[in-house]
Amino acid sequence: MPEIRIIKEPISRAELKKIAEERFGDLVNAAVDVEQEIMAVGGEFHLEEQVLLYNKAGSKQQNIWGINIKPEERGDEFIEFDSLINIKPNQNN
Repeated sequence: MPEIRIIKEPISRAELKKIAEERFGDLVNAAVDVEQEIMAVGGEFHLEEQVLLYNKAGSKQQNIWGINIKPEERGDEFIEFDSLINIKPNQNN
């Protein structure tokens, strides 16, 4: 089973492709802490990555957003912002 890890430095497209191949083949789930500018990658669900950011990085729920990264794509297709963790009624989203 692939390990969920926290990324604190820029990551290459080649590394993203490897992570994608380990889990879904063509995409990487990620939870991004926009305040700390870090992300957790490699989980099956965005929620797993969000919990890791809470527990290991001290992230706050209001700063974490779920994305899908498609390493083979370019432009607007590279990142999707579809994730249940992005539903935040207390933030009017």
